Amino acid sequence: MFLSVFDMFKVGIGPSSSHTMGPMVAAARFLDKIRAAPFECAGVKGTLHGSLAFTGVGHATDRATILGLAGFLPDTYDHDEAEKVMEQIRETNTVNPEGLPPLHFNPKEDLLFDFGPNLPGHANGMVLMATDKQGDTILQETYYSIGGGFVMTEDELASGRNTDEGDPVPYPFKSAVEMLEMSEASGKSIAEMKRANEISRRAETDMTAGVKRIWQVMNDCIERGMNTDGTLPGGLNVKRRAKGIRDALIAERGTNQNAPHKINDWMSVYAMAVNEENAAGGQVVTAPTNGAAGVVPAVIRYYLDHYPGASEDKVEEFMLTAAAIGGLVKFNASISGAEAGCQAEVGSAAAMGAAGLCAVMGGTAMQIENAAEIALEHHLGMTCDPVKGLVQVPCIERNGLGAIKAVSAASLAMRGDGTHLVPLDACIETMRQTGEDMMDKYKETSLGGLAVNVPNC
Repeated sequence: MFLSVFDMFKVGIGPSSSHTMGPMVAAARFLDKIRAAPFECAGVKGTLHGSLAFTGVGHATDRATILGLAGFLPDTYDHDEAEKVMEQIRETNTVNPEGLPPLHFNPKEDLLFDFGPNLPGHANGMVLMATDKQGDTILQETYYSIGGGFVMTEDELASGRNTDEGDPVPYPFKSAVEMLEMSEASGKSIAEMKRANEISRRAETDMTAGVKRIWQVMNDCIERGMNTDGTLPGGLNVKRRAKGIRDALIAERGTNQNAPHKINDWMSVYAMAVNEENAAGGQVVTAPTNGAAGVVPAVIRYYLDHYPGASEDKVEEFMLTAAAIGGLVKFNASISGAEAGCQAEVGSAAAMGAAGLCAVMGGTAMQIENAAEIALEHHLGMTCDPVKGLVQVPCIERNGLGAIKAVSAASLAMRGDGTHLVPLDACIETMRQTGEDMMDKYKETSLGGLAVNVPNC
């Protein structure tokens, strides 16, 4: 089993990896299908199902799909250009993707929200169609956005296909048990094994440069969030708080107000800064999703800014370790809030952050596995209930608390020798089972929890 560090950490746009990035990627894939068709298409249309329908407006799913059909991709997204193109589409009822003739598309009529039962493959389903000049469907594909920006067609999902389609990697661990066994047998750390897997698929210089870019985008996102105030879009009138809290923390340095517990506030500020940027539709990195994008970068900033002897040279080790743990969670359970609740998003992110921090603090493979288990265990059962379908409440603060849990989990694991009662594999399987048992109204549909109990929404 191989999921690259660049599968777990992808540059994209807010507010959601599964509801914004995924549909945009699906639309781009459908354009490729049209380009390869032996006949000429005259128009495109689509339907959004399940969670993509119920929280689609709040997550900008419709907008992302439309822009995807116009040729936009998450990793090269330009907001100003997107605004111009959206206005042109509204005026002309036409999309103009590269390599294709103008395609008829009326945003008000040709992209529909279907609030009926979910499509059979996943809670995040969408159907895209191409039409002829008479408006009849001549090409159709069903896509599922399965979390973290990953997209699969109906056939790919049914066949069990994953991203591991290349040559075998040196350390193909599919479980935490296999990971620990391979680490012990090889004498390599988790990060070293992950690095060996990565450079079996790409040049080491490319891998190193790619990881540096991912961290740069993460850190830039933190800085933008900590230097921007105002009110977030969407109608809840949620005020950005990261800048104000950061400014207050700086002002309190060296005073009798500088209590030790304020380190938690710093971790929260780093995470909240990212998720406020995400909520505003800014550039973020899936870690492993947009809804949980603040946890891992917050833990890295905690390490760099507050841990004695920290070195930026160790960020690669952190991210490789975190990606290894995230890959185990995705392969054996889920990172999708629509599939398993927020335990699959912030819970997975906390496990990744705890593992990465434990690694750069000198933890053994067993201690790293223990750190990940502690962090994930204490998110089990967490629902996904975004108020008004927006990735704001409770998502922004939840990332801060996820980062705090991650640091605490890493610290606790370092206090032991790695032996513990509940294996990480058992915790991941428990999360999967809990997600299956969880009622749909608590899985990113905004039909339960805080989404229906907060007044004036």
